[in-house]
Amino acid sequence: MTVRRITAFIRRKVKEANARGVVVGMSGGVDSSLVALLCARALGPKRVLGIHMPDKFTDPSDSEDVKVLSRKLKIRLEVVDLEPIVRAFRVLPRLGESKIALGNLKARIRMAILYYYANLLGYLVVGTSNRSELRAGYFTKYGDGASDLLPLGSLYKTQVRELARELGLPERIIQKVPSAGFWPGQTDEGELGISYEKLDGIYMRLDEGKSPQQIARELGVSIRTVRDIIQRERQTEHKRVPPPTP
Repeated sequence: MTVRRITAFIRRKVKEANARGVVVGMSGGVDSSLVALLCARALGPKRVLGIHMPDKFTDPSDSEDVKVLSRKLKIRLEVVDLEPIVRAFRVLPRLGESKIALGNLKARIRMAILYYYANLLGYLVVGTSNRSELRAGYFTKYGDGASDLLPLGSLYKTQVRELARELGLPERIIQKVPSAGFWPGQTDEGELGISYEKLDGIYMRLDEGKSPQQIARELGVSIRTVRDIIQRERQTEHKRVPPPTP
């Protein structure tokens, strides 16, 4: 049911935009791999273009997984080396002093590349963020947060893994430690300070209307952890809505 709903959504949005196809940024992780698979099912492989944008921190195994999956799905793949483009930004003052600023810059460069290809071909950009990332604000504003549609936007990370397994994605992709790849050793859960299993458990129980105290008891986490997650969602609301006007 979930697969039919998502593939129908992709077809509908592409048709409404009178687009010729879609562009997907592929990192080798479970989210982008699943999105590529769903787009290929929805539109046919000839209307899907995968873009892999490695930099000096990209694990070669991730690049290989992208190439193998693209061949399996029979979609086109373009590989764009991000390093020469990032080097062109050396004219910026203090570039490299902040890992976060440089990482977000890379995310926005990738966004610009995806939209370049989309404009060139008359395609839409399909985002790969899931509901866990969206609620936590764990994405770069106008970077990987920029897209024309989000097929996984209603699925939590744990649900993404379940669907990926159901559709036969390789277990090595499903089990990869989630990372934006901004710097060596960087991981989603390290930055969030909580595992996706616990994070999703909190969000799902909030969806059910449970109190922080009840959630903390059921998951074996502190009440402060639950309240921090709630506060983080409030503080990152600006990333999920259009800019305010007076």
